[in-house]
Amino acid sequence: MSTPDPGRPVRFAAVGLDHSHAFGQIAGLLAQGCELVGFASDEPGASVARAVAQRWPDVPWSDDPDRLLTDPTIDLVVTAAVPDRRGPIAVQALRNGKDVVADKPGCVSLDQLEEVEKAVAESGRFWSVTFSERFEVRAAVKAGELVQAGRIGRVVQTIGLGPHREGDRAHLAGGQGRPEWFYDRQRTGGILTDIASHQVDQFLFYTGSTTGEVVASAVANYTHPDSPGMQDFGEVTLASDRAHGYVRVDWYTPQGLPTWGDGRMTILGTEGFIELRKYVDLAGRDGGDHLFLVDGETTQRIDCSDVELPYYPALVHDVRHRTETACPQAHTFEVMRLALTAQRDARMAGAAR
Repeated sequence: MSTPDPGRPVRFAAVGLDHSHAFGQIAGLLAQGCELVGFASDEPGASVARAVAQRWPDVPWSDDPDRLLTDPTIDLVVTAAVPDRRGPIAVQALRNGKDVVADKPGCVSLDQLEEVEKAVAESGRFWSVTFSERFEVRAAVKAGELVQAGRIGRVVQTIGLGPHREGDRAHLAGGQGRPEWFYDRQRTGGILTDIASHQVDQFLFYTGSTTGEVVASAVANYTHPDSPGMQDFGEVTLASDRAHGYVRVDWYTPQGLPTWGDGRMTILGTEGFIELRKYVDLAGRDGGDHLFLVDGETTQRIDCSDVELPYYPALVHDVRHRTETACPQAHTFEVMRLALTAQRDARMAGAAR
């Protein structure tokens, strides 16, 4: 198995540019000195693809994604394609000797996950899903450090809330809405596959669990009578041999909130607890990354502004040294297995009205 020459930067391409998470993926790798050598997308005229082209105008575009996926000089492929395309793109890249960094969800069915697992095993390359609500949030990284240091004792439960703002389809041309595929559950995988994968990742990570099970799950469509395939609410109860977890996700963030969602995580330990208000402190301090710690000695807010984000530096290290420092491969597989299982077995809790 070849690795990049130490004397040259890691070369990567972005194949599939349908979600704005592509900006964070690309910028994160460029900040580590990687070389962006090409773009390709199924819909190059889509709003995200156009915005990416404007942000990095000197990067060449290819009309044929296969050319980038098979180029032997490319080490890594990132994808933020429509969710149902991420698995097939990853499989093709892996089988052509490339590591893959996929936006979440990394795939939309258990069958797709099985194909990715086979391609990883056969190629010896890695498949990393960018769980940005942990990897790209300084407060979430700091919480992991505090848990590892034993500040709240043994973690026995997480409660993860992932509200999102839908936007308005009428304003799609202005970049404020959602494309039609967003309302097609077959393409997105459903609300638990998509959003809740973030909270499943955090459940396993903060509780130190290597595996888990879905105790119960439910989805609903309360507000989209014209889109019966849409799911705007979901919840999951999780368990492992170490801890318990609860997840709630939705598309109800009102316009009055100054950001896209009031994402929160409560980490309950036997000797204290941590609450993360990742993106906004309601009627409180400005900005994001608010971390509150309560233990046997104090109640405090911890400033996370200087916390380093290790994910992208670790990814580059993994490409060069064939390690798993950014995120263990088994963890990524287990997160997606749990999210996909919760989606498959979810009870439909309500009909749109």
